[in-house]
Amino acid sequence: MTIFTKGPNYLECQNNNERLRIIAWGQNSFRVVATPTGPLDLACSALLPTDTAATVTVADGQATITNGTLRCVIENHDCWDRPGRLRFYNAAGDLLLEELNPGGALQRQARRFEPLSGGGQYALTASFAGQPAAHFAGMGQYQQTIADLNGTTLELAQRNSQASVPFNLTSTGSGFLWHTPAVGSVTFGKNVIEWHAQATAQLDYWITAGDTPAQIEAQYSAVVGQAPMMPDYGLGFWQSKLRYATQADVLAVARKYHELKIPVSVLVIDYYHWPRCGDYRFDPHFFPDPAAMAEECARYGIKLMVSVWPQIDERSENYADMRERGLLVHTNHGLPVQMKFHGNNEFYDATNPAARHYVWDKVQKNYGAHGIHLFWLDEAEPEFSTYDFANYTYYAGNVLSTGNLYPREYVRGFYEGEIAANGHPEVNLVRCAWVGSQRYGALVWSGDIHSTFQDLRNQISAGLHMGIAGIPWWTTDIGGFHGGRPDDPAFRELLVRWFQFGAFSPVMRIHGARQPMTKVYKADGEETEAAGAPNEVWSFGPEVEKILTKFIRIRALLKPYLEKVMTAAHETGAPVMRPLFYEFPNDQAAWPVNDQFLLGADILVAPIVHAGDRQREVYLPAGAEWTDARTGQHYAGGQRVAAAAPLDSLPVFLRDGRQTELQGRL
Repeated sequence: MTIFTKGPNYLECQNNNERLRIIAWGQNSFRVVATPTGPLDLACSALLPTDTAATVTVADGQATITNGTLRCVIENHDCWDRPGRLRFYNAAGDLLLEELNPGGALQRQARRFEPLSGGGQYALTASFAGQPAAHFAGMGQYQQTIADLNGTTLELAQRNSQASVPFNLTSTGSGFLWHTPAVGSVTFGKNVIEWHAQATAQLDYWITAGDTPAQIEAQYSAVVGQAPMMPDYGLGFWQSKLRYATQADVLAVARKYHELKIPVSVLVIDYYHWPRCGDYRFDPHFFPDPAAMAEECARYGIKLMVSVWPQIDERSENYADMRERGLLVHTNHGLPVQMKFHGNNEFYDATNPAARHYVWDKVQKNYGAHGIHLFWLDEAEPEFSTYDFANYTYYAGNVLSTGNLYPREYVRGFYEGEIAANGHPEVNLVRCAWVGSQRYGALVWSGDIHSTFQDLRNQISAGLHMGIAGIPWWTTDIGGFHGGRPDDPAFRELLVRWFQFGAFSPVMRIHGARQPMTKVYKADGEETEAAGAPNEVWSFGPEVEKILTKFIRIRALLKPYLEKVMTAAHETGAPVMRPLFYEFPNDQAAWPVNDQFLLGADILVAPIVHAGDRQREVYLPAGAEWTDARTGQHYAGGQRVAAAAPLDSLPVFLRDGRQTELQGRL
C-alpha cells in the first residue's frame, strides 16, 4: 500500500523501499524524482530553483497534486498496480501523459531500476504509454530530416555533429525534460515511450502543460534559463575556413573584404595556430604580433575569434602541470590517450571548476591580452577517438552517468571568465550542447558535416529541433565542412543554396575544409595541420561572388528585425529559427513540414535543397496572408504554391504584410 505525504509544494509517495516525489516546479509544471531505495537527491543538473506552491489532496487510496493547469493523479486501487501509476492532465481534463500500464499479470514496471556493480547506481528505464496520434519535436541535434520524432529512437549521448538536449514538446499540449545527464536512449514508440539511462542514482524528469508551443517553450526556458542578449556582431556575416595558417593570411582576407566594402562581423582563426594542442597561445612563427593583427581588423569593423580545443597533447607545455593538479579526464583502463590527432591527447575536465579556471586563465593571458575576446570552443562533446563512454570518469562522476554535461560545463567556464574579466558575456561558438548551455552564451554549430545536399537538408531539421530543445543560437558550416572544390560547378551550386539558407539562419557563418589542402610546416620543419583552399566569397567565380555578396547585404538589411527576434529569445526562450507549427499550432499540415522554417514570427523561408532545382513547392500555413518577397504576389494561407527559385534567389514569404523591406530584394 502506498503511503502519501503532503508538503507545501509536493506530494511524496512511499511504496516499500521506493520513494517518489512530485514537486511543483515552475508555472504549470512538475518535477518528478524517485529512488528504488534510500533518500531523494534534490540537487539539479539543469533545472533552476523555483518557489512554486501546489494544491495536494489525499483520499481513498488516491492522491492528486495540482499546479496551475497541470494536475497529477496517482492511485493504487488495483492489486497489480501497488507502486501507483502517474497520470498527468491539463485543466480541461485531457490526459497528457501516463505511466505504462502494468498489464495485470504481466507485471510491467513503469519505473525499472536495475542495480549496477559498485552500488548506488542503476540502469534505469522509465516507461510511458505511447501517443500514436501526437507529434513530437525537440531533443537537440540529430543528423536526419525527420520533423515528427514520434516513432523514432534517439541516442542520448554527445558526438561530433550530434547534440543531445533531452527536451521535447508535443502537439497534445505538454513538454517533457529528461533531467539526467546520463548516457542513454529514448524511444518514442507508438505503443510505449521509453527513456533509458545507462547509469544513474534516481529517476528525474520535468513535465509542463501549455495551450501553445510558445507557452510551453516559455515555461521550459523559465526553469532552465534563457540565452543572453545577442550582441550586434552576432547578427552579421562571419568568415571562416580551415584554416588561416598565418597572420599574413588573416590580414590579407580582412583587407580584401574591407576594400570590397563587404561587411564582415567576425573573422575566425581555426585550430593548430598553437605550438602544441593545450598550449593555449599563438605560435609566434606564424603569428608574430597578434595584438597588431587584432587592432588592424578592429579598424575594419571585424572582431577576431580563435579556436580553443579541450585536448592537451602530452607534449604540451601545460600537460604535466594539469596532470599533477588532477585537471584531466581520467581513463579507467588502458593508456590515457583519449584522442589521437597530431599526437596523443587527453581532455581537460570541464566539469571540474579548477580546470575551467585554469584554462580560462591561460586563454585570458595569451589571447585576451592581445585584444582577442571571442572563442570557438571546438571538440566540445568531447570527441573521444572511440566513444567508449564507460572507460572515462569526470570530476562530476563516471561518464555513463554524467557524460552529457561536458559541453555545457565547457562553455560555462568561458562565460564565467568573460563576466569576471569584462563584465559581460560574449558569443561562444561551440560544437555541442546540453540543457542550459544557452544561458552561457552558447552558439552551437552542427559539427563536421559533409558538403552534400543531403547534409544541407539535414541541417534544417537539426536547427529546428535545437530551437525547440531550448538552444536558440545555432548555425552550420555554410557549404558543409568536409569537401568542396572552389572550382567545381556542382559545389558552387551547393554553396550558393547553403549560403541562402545561412543568410536566414540565427547566425550566418561560412566555414569548411575546401580542397585541395596545402601542407604547412613549423619553423623546425615539423608538419602541422594543413590549410584548405580559399573559402571567401570571391573564391568561387564572379557569378557566385555576386550572389553571395547580395545575401550578405540582405543579412545586413535584416538586422533590425533580427534584433527583435533575438530579444524574444532572450526574454522568453522563443526559438530564432522556428518550425511552422510554432506559430500555427492549429494547422495540422504545418507539423510534419521538414524543409521550411520561420525566421522569427514573420519570415517564412523555403531553402532550395536539391541540386538543379529552380522552383519548389511551398506550404503556406493557415491563419495568415503571405506575400512572396521576390514577386510581391499575395496568397491566402492553408495552401501549397509553386515558387520560382532562380540560382540567385530562394522562396521567402512575408506574413500579413510585415517586413516589407525585403520585397524586391530577392
